[in-house]
Amino acid sequence: MTILLAISGWDPDAWLMRFRALGGGREIRLIPDIGDPAKIDYVCAWKPPRGLLAALPNLRAIFSLGAGVDHLLSDPTLPDVPIVRIADPDLTMRMTEYVVLHVLLHHRRFKLYDASQRARRWRDEGDPAASDVRVGIMGLGVLGQAAAAALRALGFQLAGWTRTAKSRPGIETFAGDAGLKPFLARTDILVCLLPLTADTRGVLNYQLFQQLARNGALGGPALINAGRGDSQIEADILRALDDGTLTGASLDVFQQEPLPADSPLWTHPKIFITPHNAAQSDPKALTKYVLAQVERLERGLALENVVDRKRGY
Repeated sequence: MTILLAISGWDPDAWLMRFRALGGGREIRLIPDIGDPAKIDYVCAWKPPRGLLAALPNLRAIFSLGAGVDHLLSDPTLPDVPIVRIADPDLTMRMTEYVVLHVLLHHRRFKLYDASQRARRWRDEGDPAASDVRVGIMGLGVLGQAAAAALRALGFQLAGWTRTAKSRPGIETFAGDAGLKPFLARTDILVCLLPLTADTRGVLNYQLFQQLARNGALGGPALINAGRGDSQIEADILRALDDGTLTGASLDVFQQEPLPADSPLWTHPKIFITPHNAAQSDPKALTKYVLAQVERLERGLALENVVDRKRGY
Protein backbone atom coordinates (compact mmCIF):
# COMPACT_ATOMS: atom_id res chain seq x y z
CA MET A 1 0.00 0.00 0.00
CA THR A 2 1.33 3.42 -0.97
CA ILE A 3 0.42 6.83 0.45
CA LEU A 4 1.19 10.00 -1.48
CA LEU A 5 1.62 13.31 0.35
CA ALA A 6 0.42 16.12 -1.93
CA ILE A 7 1.07 19.21 0.18
CA SER A 8 1.44 22.79 -1.06
CA GLY A 9 2.04 25.90 1.02
CA TRP A 10 3.28 24.01 4.07
CA ASP A 11 6.67 22.54 4.91
CA PRO A 12 6.07 18.86 4.07
CA ASP A 13 9.15 17.46 5.85
CA ALA A 14 7.45 17.02 9.23
CA TRP A 15 4.57 15.18 7.56
CA LEU A 16 6.92 12.94 5.60
CA MET A 17 8.95 11.99 8.67
CA ARG A 18 5.82 11.30 10.72
CA PHE A 19 4.15 9.13 8.09
CA ARG A 20 7.32 7.14 7.50
CA ALA A 21 7.76 6.59 11.23
CA LEU A 22 4.18 5.40 11.80
CA GLY A 23 3.27 4.02 8.40
CA GLY A 24 3.67 0.38 9.33
CA GLY A 25 5.77 -0.52 6.31
CA ARG A 26 3.60 1.33 3.79
CA GLU A 27 5.48 3.22 1.12
CA ILE A 28 5.25 6.97 1.60
CA ARG A 29 5.85 9.27 -1.36
CA LEU A 30 6.00 13.05 -1.55
CA ILE A 31 5.22 15.16 -4.61
CA PRO A 32 6.75 15.69 -7.07
CA ASP A 33 8.33 12.22 -6.66
CA ILE A 34 5.17 10.30 -7.49
CA GLY A 35 6.76 7.26 -9.10
CA ASP A 36 4.29 4.86 -10.73
CA PRO A 37 0.84 6.55 -10.38
CA ALA A 38 -0.91 3.17 -10.58
CA LYS A 39 0.64 2.07 -7.27
CA ILE A 40 -0.75 4.96 -5.20
CA ASP A 41 -3.67 3.91 -3.00
CA TYR A 42 -4.19 6.97 -0.79
CA VAL A 43 -3.46 10.68 -0.97
CA CYS A 44 -3.04 13.02 1.98
CA ALA A 45 -3.62 16.45 0.51
CA TRP A 46 -3.48 20.14 1.18
CA LYS A 47 -4.01 22.27 -1.94
CA PRO A 48 -2.64 19.65 -4.34
CA PRO A 49 -1.89 20.63 -7.95
CA ARG A 50 -5.03 20.54 -10.07
CA GLY A 51 -5.31 17.40 -12.14
CA LEU A 52 -2.88 15.43 -9.99
CA LEU A 53 -5.49 13.25 -8.28
CA ALA A 54 -7.22 12.42 -11.55
CA ALA A 55 -3.96 10.91 -12.80
CA LEU A 56 -3.96 8.21 -10.08
CA PRO A 57 -6.00 5.32 -11.54
CA ASN A 58 -6.17 3.11 -8.43
CA LEU A 59 -6.79 5.77 -5.80
CA ARG A 60 -9.00 4.49 -2.96
CA ALA A 61 -9.39 7.58 -0.72
CA ILE A 62 -8.31 11.19 -0.29
CA PHE A 63 -7.57 12.66 3.15
CA SER A 64 -7.77 16.41 3.55
CA LEU A 65 -5.05 17.55 5.97
CA GLY A 66 -6.90 20.76 6.92
CA ALA A 67 -10.31 21.50 8.35
CA GLY A 68 -11.74 22.56 4.96
CA VAL A 69 -12.18 20.57 1.76
CA ASP A 70 -12.90 23.38 -0.71
CA HIS A 71 -9.28 23.15 -1.89
CA LEU A 72 -10.20 19.70 -3.22
CA LEU A 73 -13.76 20.25 -4.41
CA SER A 74 -12.70 23.22 -6.52
CA ASP A 75 -10.76 20.84 -8.81
CA PRO A 76 -13.10 19.93 -11.71
CA THR A 77 -11.05 16.79 -12.42
CA LEU A 78 -11.38 15.39 -8.88
CA PRO A 79 -11.87 11.60 -9.09
CA ASP A 80 -14.94 9.94 -7.62
CA VAL A 81 -13.39 8.41 -4.51
CA PRO A 82 -14.18 9.10 -0.84
CA ILE A 83 -12.83 12.32 0.65
CA VAL A 84 -12.21 12.14 4.38
CA ARG A 85 -12.13 15.31 6.46
CA ILE A 86 -10.06 15.65 9.60
CA ALA A 87 -11.92 15.29 12.90
CA ASP A 88 -9.21 15.19 15.53
CA PRO A 89 -9.34 16.35 19.18
CA ASP A 90 -6.10 18.32 18.77
CA LEU A 91 -7.46 20.36 15.86
CA THR A 92 -10.77 20.87 17.67
CA MET A 93 -9.05 22.13 20.82
CA ARG A 94 -6.88 24.55 18.83
CA MET A 95 -9.95 26.08 17.22
CA THR A 96 -11.69 26.29 20.58
CA GLU A 97 -8.69 28.14 22.03
CA TYR A 98 -8.73 30.61 19.15
CA VAL A 99 -12.45 31.33 19.35
CA VAL A 100 -12.44 31.75 23.14
CA LEU A 101 -9.38 33.99 22.99
CA HIS A 102 -10.86 36.33 20.40
CA VAL A 103 -14.31 36.44 21.95
CA LEU A 104 -12.61 37.53 25.16
CA LEU A 105 -10.46 40.11 23.33
CA HIS A 106 -13.61 41.80 22.03
CA HIS A 107 -15.62 41.25 25.21
CA ARG A 108 -12.90 42.75 27.41
CA ARG A 109 -12.21 45.59 24.90
CA PHE A 110 -8.56 44.70 24.44
CA LYS A 111 -8.02 47.17 21.59
CA LEU A 112 -9.09 50.06 23.85
CA TYR A 113 -6.86 48.96 26.71
CA ASP A 114 -3.92 48.41 24.37
CA ALA A 115 -4.34 51.96 23.07
CA SER A 116 -4.56 53.28 26.64
CA GLN A 117 -1.37 51.47 27.60
CA ARG A 118 0.49 52.96 24.65
CA ALA A 119 -0.80 56.41 25.62
CA ARG A 120 -0.01 55.80 29.33
CA ARG A 121 -3.66 56.51 30.07
CA TRP A 122 -5.30 54.91 33.13
CA ARG A 123 -8.96 54.39 32.20
CA ASP A 124 -11.55 51.75 33.02
CA GLU A 125 -13.70 51.05 29.95
CA GLY A 126 -16.51 49.47 31.99
CA ASP A 127 -16.45 45.91 30.72
CA PRO A 128 -19.83 44.10 30.80
CA ALA A 129 -20.34 40.67 32.36
CA ALA A 130 -20.08 37.67 30.05
CA SER A 131 -23.67 36.83 30.90
CA ASP A 132 -24.74 40.10 29.25
CA VAL A 133 -22.96 39.33 25.96
CA ARG A 134 -24.59 37.29 23.19
CA VAL A 135 -22.29 35.18 21.03
CA GLY A 136 -23.61 33.71 17.79
CA ILE A 137 -21.76 30.91 15.99
CA MET A 138 -22.35 30.24 12.30
CA GLY A 139 -21.61 26.56 11.84
CA LEU A 140 -22.35 23.97 14.54
CA GLY A 141 -20.22 21.06 13.43
CA VAL A 142 -17.60 19.50 15.68
CA LEU A 143 -15.59 22.74 15.87
CA GLY A 144 -18.57 24.99 16.48
CA GLN A 145 -20.03 22.78 19.19
CA ALA A 146 -16.72 22.58 21.07
CA ALA A 147 -16.25 26.36 20.95
CA ALA A 148 -19.83 26.91 22.09
CA ALA A 149 -19.39 24.58 25.07
CA ALA A 150 -16.26 26.45 26.22
CA LEU A 151 -17.91 29.85 25.85
CA ARG A 152 -21.05 28.69 27.64
CA ALA A 153 -18.88 27.60 30.58
CA LEU A 154 -17.63 31.20 30.81
CA GLY A 155 -21.20 32.49 31.05
CA PHE A 156 -21.84 33.89 27.56
CA GLN A 157 -25.28 33.63 25.99
CA LEU A 158 -24.87 31.20 23.08
CA ALA A 159 -26.76 30.73 19.85
CA GLY A 160 -25.92 28.90 16.64
CA TRP A 161 -27.00 29.09 13.03
CA THR A 162 -26.81 26.29 10.47
CA ARG A 163 -28.09 25.80 6.94
CA THR A 164 -30.36 22.96 8.07
CA ALA A 165 -32.11 22.59 11.43
CA LYS A 166 -30.04 21.12 14.25
CA SER A 167 -30.71 20.82 17.98
CA ARG A 168 -27.77 21.30 20.34
CA PRO A 169 -27.98 21.12 24.17
CA GLY A 170 -27.51 24.49 25.86
CA ILE A 171 -27.49 26.44 22.58
CA GLU A 172 -30.37 28.39 21.07
CA THR A 173 -30.45 27.27 17.46
CA PHE A 174 -31.57 28.93 14.24
CA ALA A 175 -31.57 27.50 10.73
CA GLY A 176 -31.87 28.42 7.09
CA ASP A 177 -32.82 31.68 5.48
CA ALA A 178 -35.77 32.13 7.82
CA GLY A 179 -33.60 31.78 10.90
CA LEU A 180 -30.72 34.01 9.82
CA LYS A 181 -32.29 37.40 10.53
CA PRO A 182 -33.43 36.60 14.11
CA PHE A 183 -30.07 34.92 14.78
CA LEU A 184 -28.16 38.03 13.71
CA ALA A 185 -30.51 40.35 15.61
CA ARG A 186 -29.59 38.70 18.92
CA THR A 187 -25.83 38.52 18.28
CA ASP A 188 -23.18 40.85 19.76
CA ILE A 189 -20.13 38.79 18.71
CA LEU A 190 -20.48 36.83 15.48
CA VAL A 191 -18.20 33.80 15.06
CA CYS A 192 -18.04 32.23 11.59
CA LEU A 193 -16.85 28.63 11.33
CA LEU A 194 -18.74 27.77 8.15
CA PRO A 195 -17.26 25.57 5.44
CA LEU A 196 -16.97 27.13 2.01
CA THR A 197 -19.85 26.19 -0.28
CA ALA A 198 -21.80 27.94 -3.00
CA ASP A 199 -24.22 29.14 -0.29
CA THR A 200 -21.57 30.48 2.09
CA ARG A 201 -19.30 32.23 -0.43
CA GLY A 202 -19.42 35.96 0.40
CA VAL A 203 -21.95 35.48 3.21
CA LEU A 204 -20.03 37.84 5.51
CA ASN A 205 -21.00 41.05 3.74
CA TYR A 206 -22.20 44.54 4.61
CA GLN A 207 -25.87 43.62 4.40
CA LEU A 208 -25.37 40.84 6.92
CA PHE A 209 -23.36 43.07 9.27
CA GLN A 210 -26.20 45.61 9.29
CA GLN A 211 -28.52 42.97 10.74
CA LEU A 212 -26.39 42.30 13.82
CA ALA A 213 -27.54 43.55 17.21
CA ARG A 214 -27.20 47.28 17.86
CA ASN A 215 -28.52 47.19 21.44
CA GLY A 216 -25.94 44.94 23.06
CA ALA A 217 -23.73 45.40 26.08
CA LEU A 218 -20.65 46.00 23.89
CA GLY A 219 -22.10 49.05 22.16
CA GLY A 220 -21.99 47.34 18.75
CA PRO A 221 -21.20 43.99 17.15
CA ALA A 222 -17.85 42.35 16.43
CA LEU A 223 -16.89 39.73 13.85
CA ILE A 224 -14.62 36.69 14.20
CA ASN A 225 -13.93 34.62 11.07
CA ALA A 226 -11.88 31.46 11.48
CA GLY A 227 -13.75 29.55 8.76
CA ARG A 228 -12.87 30.23 5.14
CA GLY A 229 -11.49 33.38 3.52
CA ASP A 230 -13.91 33.38 0.61
CA SER A 231 -16.84 33.54 3.03
CA GLN A 232 -16.00 37.20 3.68
CA ILE A 233 -16.08 40.33 1.55
CA GLU A 234 -13.08 42.24 2.87
CA ALA A 235 -14.08 45.59 1.39
CA ASP A 236 -17.40 45.26 3.26
CA ILE A 237 -15.60 44.50 6.52
CA LEU A 238 -13.52 47.66 6.15
CA ARG A 239 -16.60 49.71 5.30
CA ALA A 240 -18.48 48.34 8.31
CA LEU A 241 -15.58 49.04 10.68
CA ASP A 242 -15.12 52.57 9.36
CA ASP A 243 -18.77 53.58 9.68
CA GLY A 244 -19.38 51.86 13.03
CA THR A 245 -21.54 48.99 11.76
CA LEU A 246 -18.87 46.73 13.29
CA THR A 247 -16.86 47.70 16.36
CA GLY A 248 -14.07 45.19 15.71
CA ALA A 249 -12.99 42.10 13.81
CA SER A 250 -10.69 39.10 14.21
CA LEU A 251 -9.67 37.56 10.91
CA ASP A 252 -7.70 34.34 10.55
CA VAL A 253 -8.60 33.65 6.92
CA PHE A 254 -8.55 35.83 3.82
CA GLN A 255 -9.67 35.98 0.22
CA GLN A 256 -6.00 35.90 -0.81
CA GLU A 257 -3.40 34.10 1.26
CA PRO A 258 -0.82 35.06 2.31
CA LEU A 259 -2.50 38.41 2.90
CA PRO A 260 -0.79 40.92 0.56
CA ALA A 261 1.52 43.38 2.29
CA ASP A 262 -0.41 46.32 0.85
CA SER A 263 -3.79 45.16 2.19
CA PRO A 264 -5.44 47.86 4.36
CA LEU A 265 -6.54 45.10 6.74
CA TRP A 266 -2.99 44.94 8.18
CA THR A 267 -3.05 48.45 9.62
CA HIS A 268 -6.70 48.91 10.54
CA PRO A 269 -6.88 49.81 14.25
CA LYS A 270 -9.98 47.66 14.88
CA ILE A 271 -8.73 44.39 13.36
CA PHE A 272 -6.83 41.46 14.85
CA ILE A 273 -5.02 39.47 12.13
CA THR A 274 -3.61 35.94 12.42
CA PRO A 275 -1.97 33.91 9.59
CA HIS A 276 -4.59 31.17 9.11
CA ASN A 277 -3.38 29.30 12.18
CA ALA A 278 -6.50 29.18 14.33
CA ALA A 279 -6.58 25.39 14.03
CA GLN A 280 -3.23 24.57 12.50
CA SER A 281 -2.84 20.96 11.44
CA ASP A 282 -0.31 19.15 13.63
CA PRO A 283 1.49 16.29 11.84
CA LYS A 284 1.97 14.40 15.12
CA ALA A 285 -1.75 14.24 15.85
CA LEU A 286 -3.23 14.02 12.36
CA THR A 287 -0.91 11.31 11.02
CA LYS A 288 -2.33 8.89 13.58
CA TYR A 289 -5.87 9.83 12.56
CA VAL A 290 -5.19 9.26 8.85
CA LEU A 291 -3.47 5.93 9.41
CA ALA A 292 -6.31 4.75 11.64
CA GLN A 293 -8.74 5.48 8.80
CA VAL A 294 -6.51 3.64 6.31
CA GLU A 295 -6.46 0.62 8.62
CA ARG A 296 -10.27 0.70 8.87
CA LEU A 297 -10.58 0.62 5.09
CA GLU A 298 -8.06 -2.18 4.75
CA ARG A 299 -10.03 -4.25 7.31
CA GLY A 300 -13.18 -3.80 5.24
CA LEU A 301 -14.74 -1.18 7.53
CA ALA A 302 -16.33 2.07 6.43
CA LEU A 303 -14.34 5.29 6.52
CA GLU A 304 -15.41 7.88 9.07
CA ASN A 305 -16.10 11.58 8.43
CA VAL A 306 -16.57 11.18 4.69
CA VAL A 307 -17.42 14.41 2.89
CA ASP A 308 -20.83 14.84 1.30
CA ARG A 309 -19.86 16.36 -2.03
CA LYS A 310 -23.31 17.82 -2.65
CA ARG A 311 -23.23 19.72 0.64
CA GLY A 312 -19.55 20.57 0.33
CA TYR A 313 -18.49 19.29 3.77
